[in-house]
Amino acid sequence: MPSVYVFSDLSLLSQYAAARFNGLAEQALVERGKFLTTLSGGSTPEALFRLLAQPPYSDKPWWPQVHLFWADERCVPPDDPESSYGQVKRLLLGSVQIPPAQVHRVFGEQDPAEAAAGYRRELAACAAPGLDCPRFDLVLLGMGTDGHTASLFPGSAPDPAESALAVTGNYQDRPARRVTLSPRVLNAARQVFFMAVGANKADTLVKVLGGPPDEVNLPSQRIRPAAGEVTWLVDEAAAQKLPETLKMRIIP
Repeated sequence: MPSVYVFSDLSLLSQYAAARFNGLAEQALVERGKFLTTLSGGSTPEALFRLLAQPPYSDKPWWPQVHLFWADERCVPPDDPESSYGQVKRLLLGSVQIPPAQVHRVFGEQDPAEAAAGYRRELAACAAPGLDCPRFDLVLLGMGTDGHTASLFPGSAPDPAESALAVTGNYQDRPARRVTLSPRVLNAARQVFFMAVGANKADTLVKVLGGPPDEVNLPSQRIRPAAGEVTWLVDEAAAQKLPETLKMRIIP
């Protein structure tokens, strides 16, 4: 079962996430000499990125050993407001000492198929011998109101073979041109953090965590690391319909 931590607001949730990010980075450096993390875009993780960009976190000695990846990316140029890489570049990268070669972005300015192929090559280059993707120390994910995570949308193939996928077509009546990591890659992680806030997530959250299995229509249910941990960081608004038995801890 995943752990579910409930916070009174996004600010406290983000402070907790930053502290855990720091702790996992320190642990990874001691155990493996580097910290591999996969970020996600959107409004929810912005406060976390801003915290990491400020002391005491921006001064931590582990930043030069960090490798950044992205769970998914929109196929737009990096200076586009919709670019998840662009968001991290604006909010974080200028404030911490990560070598540019360790920032493994998706080239969203390319066609989705081309960008996905390039990302698969990048993942394989960073993997242990014989594997096509690294094992991430931390994967940061969000959840949409429809239960999607990364760019794994309802109705998509639950278990594709590729490490990174091109996503094209229409989604909720708008074009979808994206690249996403596959569930297999996300499920290899040591730690997965889901961040979900807002009352508009409440109905979906209770289905994902407490409802019957429905991985086709609720892609967030596909994330079940066999040898890792899943932690949900949610605010009180998103958690309002969860039964108390699912709430591991409430943090004021």
